[in-house]
Amino acid sequence: MSEYAAPDIRAGRLTAAEIAANFNDVKPPLDRKRALVESSRCFYCYDAPCIDACPTSIDIPSFIRSIAVNDPIGAAETILEANIMGGMCSRVCPVEILCEDACVRNHSEDKPVQIGALQRYATDALVNAGKQPFTRAPSSGKKVAVIGGGPAGLSAAHRLSRLGHDVTVYEAREKLGGLNEYGIAAYKTVHDFAQTEVSFILALGGIAVKTGMALGRDVTLEGLRKDYDAVFLAMGLGGVNALGAAGEEMAGIEDAVGYIARLRQAKDRQSLPVGRKVVVIGGGNTAIDIAIQSKRLGAEDVTLVYRRGPDNMSATHHEQEFAQVNGVKIKHWARPLKLHGANGAVREVEFEYTQLDDKGRLMGTGETFSILCDTVFKAIGQTLVADPLNGKAKDVLDMAGGKIAVNDDFATSIKGVFAGGDCVTSGIDLTVQSVADGRDAAISIDAYLRGEA
Repeated sequence: MSEYAAPDIRAGRLTAAEIAANFNDVKPPLDRKRALVESSRCFYCYDAPCIDACPTSIDIPSFIRSIAVNDPIGAAETILEANIMGGMCSRVCPVEILCEDACVRNHSEDKPVQIGALQRYATDALVNAGKQPFTRAPSSGKKVAVIGGGPAGLSAAHRLSRLGHDVTVYEAREKLGGLNEYGIAAYKTVHDFAQTEVSFILALGGIAVKTGMALGRDVTLEGLRKDYDAVFLAMGLGGVNALGAAGEEMAGIEDAVGYIARLRQAKDRQSLPVGRKVVVIGGGNTAIDIAIQSKRLGAEDVTLVYRRGPDNMSATHHEQEFAQVNGVKIKHWARPLKLHGANGAVREVEFEYTQLDDKGRLMGTGETFSILCDTVFKAIGQTLVADPLNGKAKDVLDMAGGKIAVNDDFATSIKGVFAGGDCVTSGIDLTVQSVADGRDAAISIDAYLRGEA
């Protein structure tokens, strides 16, 4: 974060006790009794729509049945076979638009089975018991480099190791986990769960880790192709979109992803500077997360502004409602025009009201309004930093829509190089989709290494 000139941005707005309470587990886990009661509500559908709604296709009725007969470890094994990061996904997945939305109980006279909570109950039981349900196949003698230690990279690494390949994960940051470690709201993943899950994945064996190693800076794609039999690119999106509004260079204007990372790594959250009046620009999960966390750090007035309507926001209606319950004001149909400041720090954001023209395109109305602030968080999406991929390499990756182009097997335009997760376009931009990408890409890489593809 910048060294702000604004006097209203400071640390210690709340006491340590208040901060601890604000960043406690937002969804306390089920106890055994509640888990048994909830599991009894499942119809165990033969043709279960909840399975189709899960990007990793977890056999949901089977794992819930295991819980119902008091076998949470067996339930967890079913979950982790499909989704090795089932513990994290149980905490952060928008189940209200995925499995629970598809639950046959989800209608006006009933409520869906709490699939996410049951999944957490099972996976926590396995982790707490110190169980390792997976073993490695005999060594294939093949080596695979995985670039990026986030959900896609770790999912691929685990599956590849299970299949007998030796894997090395290259991660630019100090810790593995990707957005699970650096980008998710702290109140969703308490007690350092992201690293607990990383340790569980690495405990399988066969996975070497090299942190502080960035593609394009410390290693090159060309060099990795010489040293490894295959390469899997899962570096996510490292760039941040600009607002495109005048005055964007002033102090007090920050990247939401960067601040969330600082918050997640802070040993003392009370020491984090927070503004008194905060404006968040964006409509996705990152916008919601930074808005709520600003409020929970002690901001008095937090307003989230989005250029379209609530149905167009990528954050679910559940997340939008949760933000409002936490005191965040959400204003739709407006876009930033100019940022005004004093002494080099932002003081006000000027917005223009928006609407759709007769062809459904977004346009400004010419009417404006302003919001006073001392902090502005940009949360309008991330972009792939493509330069490290191409650079001066002899072979250049094909791109599509600003991301790496892959086929149905996650193979890129370069032989032996595969890609998945947020750096490709494969589905919804969620942890669970990245896990699915990594798993499925690993299966394709395995076929390639064995000469079957």
